[in-house]
Amino acid sequence: MAQPYLSELQEVLADINVGDTELVCKHFFSGAAAYANGKIVASLSPKGLAFKLSERRCDSVLSEGIAKPLQYFERSPVKRGYVLFPDKEQLSKSELEEFFRECVLTSTQNAA
Repeated sequence: MAQPYLSELQEVLADINVGDTELVCKHFFSGAAAYANGKIVASLSPKGLAFKLSERRCDSVLSEGIAKPLQYFERSPVKRGYVLFPDKEQLSKSELEEFFRECVLTSTQNAA
């Protein structure tokens, strides 16, 4: 069931330039996750495309109303530090690239 999401995430990342950092895709529950520096930075699942961003950036994106908080199940807690785009098609290539670069940067800052 996760294979279509893995293939789709790999296709998205094939067109994305995040600099020297390699993004690796792996199966993740019922979807796929993109890893940078050994940490999950994004996921694609039946819920949509989610990015791990700084708390401040998450607050900004959520307040703009362009994304939703990530919640995998109806009664589960909101996944802090993530924003969810239920329809990834709403994002242009440049927006996708910007969010992927931000989540990669966040992963390297958190590793330090």
